Amino acid sequence: QVQLVESGGGSVQAGGSLRLSCGASKYTINTRCMGWFRQAPGKEREGVATIHSDGSTSYADSVKGRFTISKDNAKNTLDLYMNSLKPEDTAMYYCAAEDTLYGGTWYGGCVYGYWGQGTQVAVSS
Repeated sequence: QVQLVESGGGSVQAGGSLRLSCGASKYTINTRCMGWFRQAPGKEREGVATIHSDGSTSYADSVKGRFTISKDNAKNTLDLYMNSLKPEDTAMYYCAAEDTLYGGTWYGGCVYGYWGQGTQVAVSS
C-alpha cells in the first residue's frame, strides 16, 4: 500500500520560510509526477506545485517565485521550499503522487491519486 508522509509544517510570521518534506513508501517517485496541494478552511483544495519525472516543474501563479518543489530520487523524498510566506498561504498542505491507473485529481499535466495525511502551515501577519 502506497504511503506518503508529510512533515515540516508549523507556524511562522509573514515573510518567513518553511520547508515541507514528503517521504514515499511502496512508491518510486523518480518515474512519476509528484505534487503539493493545499486546502484552506472553507476553500477547495488547490494545486500548488508539480514536478515531473524529468525534473520539470510548474507552479500556481500565487506561489511562483516564492515556492520551490524538488525531489531526491535516491531518498525517494519530495520537498517544498516556501519563502516569503504570506497569511494567505495558511492551509493544510498535502503531498500527492501520480496514479495513472485509477486516476484522480488533474493538475500540472498529471493525475494524482495518492495522498498524504497533510501538514498544517499557519502564517501570521
